[in-house]
Amino acid sequence: MTSIPSFERDPYLRRLDVEVLGVGEAEGRPYAVLDDTLLYPEGGGQPADQGRLGDIAVVDVQKVEGEIRHFLASPGETGAAVLLLDWQRRYDHMQQHTAQHLFSALALARFGWATRSFHLGPETSDIELDAPELSSTQLAALEDAAMAEIVASRPITTRRVSPEEYAELDVRSRGLPDGHRGDIRLVEIEGIDLNTCGGTHLESTGEIEAVKILGTERLRGGNRVRWVAGARVRSRLAAHEARNAELRGLFDTDDASLVEIASLKLDQFGRARRRIRQLEAELAQARVESLAASDEQVVTAHFEDADGGFLQTAARAFLERAPAKACLLTAEGGKGAFFLVAAGNASSLDAGELGPRIAEIFEGRGGGSGAIFQGKAGSLDRRAEAAALLQRTAGASSHPG
Repeated sequence: MTSIPSFERDPYLRRLDVEVLGVGEAEGRPYAVLDDTLLYPEGGGQPADQGRLGDIAVVDVQKVEGEIRHFLASPGETGAAVLLLDWQRRYDHMQQHTAQHLFSALALARFGWATRSFHLGPETSDIELDAPELSSTQLAALEDAAMAEIVASRPITTRRVSPEEYAELDVRSRGLPDGHRGDIRLVEIEGIDLNTCGGTHLESTGEIEAVKILGTERLRGGNRVRWVAGARVRSRLAAHEARNAELRGLFDTDDASLVEIASLKLDQFGRARRRIRQLEAELAQARVESLAASDEQVVTAHFEDADGGFLQTAARAFLERAPAKACLLTAEGGKGAFFLVAAGNASSLDAGELGPRIAEIFEGRGGGSGAIFQGKAGSLDRRAEAAALLQRTAGASSHPG
């Protein structure tokens, strides 16, 4: 490996002739070590690049024990090869990372908020600022300041300096890595920022295109600020527009009325659900009264579009009306399949004792003791078998010996 890899010398380079010096495997993942690389290894909050080594996909790049390992989709071989960069992924990372430098520099210079950490995610990025309170006005001012510097198209350069030179410079830094020796790499946004960083960056703030702050979250006495930059702003806007178009069609309205119409529909939906629950309760009451009036000592009933909570309500009502009887209730709906065994205090059955046997028949599990045992079923196909078990047990209890 050359002393300064190609990804640092020219972050816009997309193709490189390389020599594969060695291959190996780590934790079941094959990797290759090259004489040079244009793929950035994960570090400093920036994810690893991806690409291809010949015909093999490079899925990850990590710096391990002083060497850069290119983890491959399949084992590779030593010798000459062509290394290709996934440019779209890299350029996206360059836009996000450069935007982070700009946000961090402005947050410190304009508001006195130091950056504690940076994370570049697949959809959004975030920085953690040493700011206990962040108002919407302050966030808007930070975003406006960043956009002004993007429009200004300030040049961005990198250089390496000696530790002695570094000590004389006014550098924004969260500190050098433990054990760092030798030159120190600096990234400079002209007139705005001078920062220690080993990542890949754009040549001008203008290439960031645009930034948009999405929200904040309180964290460890500070605030995490989420944002998008560059092409992500456009893709996010496109997704929002597509979603709004669908909602306009569903609600037959315009953008300005979407929230009002959605709120109205949710209110109507809530009232309808409450009415449905009321009707279900009335139906359950009628079913319970019918079950309690039965001549059978053990009764069964199945309810569609119901859950365990519904069964418990029905069972308690049943036991109040028929303390000498037992019941097997089942239900199935969006939350799954449920069963319940209940036995009144004057019944000969013990729900807590029979429950585990019923759960086994239903390929499920549950809990309870005494009057009610209930649980979730894997399948209710054997309801007849479960009911027969209760009937036999009740019969045996009523005719001992």
